[in-house]
Amino acid sequence: MNPIRRLEELEQSIWLDYIDRALLTSGELERDVGQGLRGLTSNPTIFQKAIAGSSDYDELIRSAPPSEKDQSVLERIMVRDLVLACDRLRPVYEASGGADGFASIEVPPGVAEDCAASVEQALRLWNLVHRPNLMVKIPGTRAALPAIESCLAHGININITLLFSVSRYREVLEAYLRALEARVARNDPVERIASVASFFVSRVDAKVDAVLDALDEPRRSEGRDLRGEIAIANAKLAYEEYERIYASERWERLAARGAHPQRLLWASTSPKDPAYPDLYYVEALIGPETVDTVTPDLFRAYLDRGDPALRLTGERDRAHAQMAALARLGIDFCWLAEELEEEGILAFARSYDKALATIADKRRTIAPEAARL
Repeated sequence: MNPIRRLEELEQSIWLDYIDRALLTSGELERDVGQGLRGLTSNPTIFQKAIAGSSDYDELIRSAPPSEKDQSVLERIMVRDLVLACDRLRPVYEASGGADGFASIEVPPGVAEDCAASVEQALRLWNLVHRPNLMVKIPGTRAALPAIESCLAHGININITLLFSVSRYREVLEAYLRALEARVARNDPVERIASVASFFVSRVDAKVDAVLDALDEPRRSEGRDLRGEIAIANAKLAYEEYERIYASERWERLAARGAHPQRLLWASTSPKDPAYPDLYYVEALIGPETVDTVTPDLFRAYLDRGDPALRLTGERDRAHAQMAALARLGIDFCWLAEELEEEGILAFARSYDKALATIADKRRTIAPEAARL
């Protein structure tokens, strides 16, 4: 049994943080599923690289009427690929009883802080793809929480992305529970509602390590042992909150109606610091009922060198002590998490704009070529 299949036995699912046309049409996705892959996610950065790096999307771009906006062309590309991805992953979805086999699409960045617009865009993408194993990604900002709750209450599967702090995670959990309770109150089914809460891992250490390195002495020496530790400690405390909520009577009432837990998902699991091993976060965050998203390179690396073992639930006292030590050094983690969220929203917008620019460049180069033929 390969290491990814062993992760499945430990109740962790591996999803691919990647999509392109070749993956969906060459049989590669089916081969990865055969090796234990359980889902995939996408974002504008991934699509931008796919569009710029191949001619696979040229025909769709070439056929777009001149009056069509670049945003519409990009959306058609994403929807087409997500429809195919959902169909390829449908056997996993059915075999897992709706626990896995999902593919995620992201709402446009312009609606991230607009509740009504977020609901409208999520509903539109949900209806365009029209697959039960789609998840719509919405950033987990405070402003977006009502939109997330509304979408879930309407029966849309939501991937809450861009999470960094346990305090925000508690708000996300509450939104999920309220949405399910609203459906139960209306006698609407809850057994096919799925959601994940996505913590961005390596970005936490990149931010905290930089702050630790900038401390004056003797605090810098005192904080040296915390380098590369806070992201994992933060994830362990989030999982502690997960266990607390899903052991409650409140959850038991929903579970009795067939509801699934909103699983924690570890995103951004490739280390930003080259000093850390490539599988550093993947190995550290193995725990039951979690999802780990990996790049294609990490997927192959884990197949070759993975060492599966339950580590997420261990050394929880140490994780609490590390967060306390960070505070004693005068570092406010909640403030850093807010910064990371703001930076993430800006990066999201830049990625989307870059994808649009790639579409525009393709249209300028492809159209004249087509006219000469």
